[in-house]
Amino acid sequence: MVSKLKGQYGSGIREASSYLGQNYLVVEPSIVRELLQILRDGEQFDYCVDITAVHYPQREKQFDVIWILYSFPRNERIRVKVMIADGESVPSATPIWATANWLEREVFDMFGIRFDGHPDLKRILLPDGWKGHPLRKDYGIIQQDQEWVKANLGIESGQ
Repeated sequence: MVSKLKGQYGSGIREASSYLGQNYLVVEPSIVRELLQILRDGEQFDYCVDITAVHYPQREKQFDVIWILYSFPRNERIRVKVMIADGESVPSATPIWATANWLEREVFDMFGIRFDGHPDLKRILLPDGWKGHPLRKDYGIIQQDQEWVKANLGIESGQ
């Protein structure tokens, strides 16, 4: 399957590897939407297990966005990863898997990564007025939005 995809997308697939029997692909953001669709329709990856991200502030392309997919018919997982710079967005997978809706909202909430075409991209864990994205490495470990806490809870920060 990976060889076939590499043949189809060429340099759009920057890396293809296997670790502990699980395949993963590092792809260009320009092909990720089409590739995810092919993985669902042509390769039977019918379940989007998770969408997550990792922040590497020292890199030019600071974020890895990772889709973890599972195929029930094949009993197999695959990970698809793209690398993007701060402020760049990736296409929404919500039209492909309905489960991507809340998963993308969580990545947006925690990292600030936008998903183009998402039907309702807004915070899911933190209040709408919250400042910052807590899973970014530049977000202080004991930081909280003291202004929001004071305005909405009427208390001073306990930190």
